[in-house]
Amino acid sequence: MTAFKVMNWNVENLFLPDPSKPESQQAFQDKLAKLAAVIDEEQPDLLALQEIGPNGALAALQQALSHSMPHAAEGDPEAGGEPKRAIRVAILSTRPLSGIRSISSFPDLIRPVQQKDPVFDKPGTAADESLLAAMGRSALEVVVEVGGTEVTVITAHFKSKLISYPRPKGNFSPKDEDERYRYAAYALYRRTGEALTIRDRINAILSSGAGEPDPDDGLGREKAVVFCGDLNDQPDAATTQIIQGPTGSELETAGFRTGDKGDGYRMWNLAPRLNVTPDGKPPAEPPYTRVFKGRGELIDHIFASHRLVNPDNIPDARTVLATSKLPSVNEVPTERKSDPASDHAAVVATFMI
Repeated sequence: MTAFKVMNWNVENLFLPDPSKPESQQAFQDKLAKLAAVIDEEQPDLLALQEIGPNGALAALQQALSHSMPHAAEGDPEAGGEPKRAIRVAILSTRPLSGIRSISSFPDLIRPVQQKDPVFDKPGTAADESLLAAMGRSALEVVVEVGGTEVTVITAHFKSKLISYPRPKGNFSPKDEDERYRYAAYALYRRTGEALTIRDRINAILSSGAGEPDPDDGLGREKAVVFCGDLNDQPDAATTQIIQGPTGSELETAGFRTGDKGDGYRMWNLAPRLNVTPDGKPPAEPPYTRVFKGRGELIDHIFASHRLVNPDNIPDARTVLATSKLPSVNEVPTERKSDPASDHAAVVATFMI
């Protein structure tokens, strides 16, 4: 069997520096060095990234690595619902990439979701300007060959819980309680639509033919599929459960050990296996990938199909911190502009294929 190591990491705003500001250039080099040190230590076969900026930020990281990852792909920001931000997901790989595609539009049966308050006080403003029918940041799909097996990998970055409000230059404080609850709901609508979009694509990959996917006909036992990313939701959230697929089986449960017809479409979240000791004991503290207001949250995930996760083949999975301790963040992400480290831990899984 061949080991295939996947590393998923939100590297937090990797944007090229302002060439007119030496301090900006130094901060960028410091950030590259910190990121590269962790990646070089892990030496993944495939690296899924979130929060990559435009105009060569990915290439700069690629060049900073001692661990050669010559193959690269980026999500298309123009395909998503927030093209002006230009932030994107990306993949670096030691193996050639094929089947590269961006995923953005909601499935046909899913109506657009509300993303902001409707505005009717400007001439010519249409009601549907408050609606969104695509992922805010398009997902990225690639195919790599590992030991003679094609592995499909999808990465995505779902809508953040850190809410910005509709004011000039953005604002992270609501004007009143009514605005706060509305925009929190809009973000949840968007994450739900994004989870549905990814699950729809996974179903298409695992479906054995045209028509409605039949649980008996899922190809997850034969097809190797990995989905990873920053979902901005924890393992038990409804959005995360949508990604997992049919209910009745999760890692560390009796359903996983016995198997059933739903296995052909399931995507197992590796969260229950994170940081488990070599003798199978749970970690001393629950795993987390971000700290929000002093509380650890597990919002970055790796899922895989039955071909890669089954009772006879359970991957090793763990979190990796760039520093000894993750910083605690709050609702104002701009406060971290000068910090070169990421506010997320990476998640690493080694599959045997």
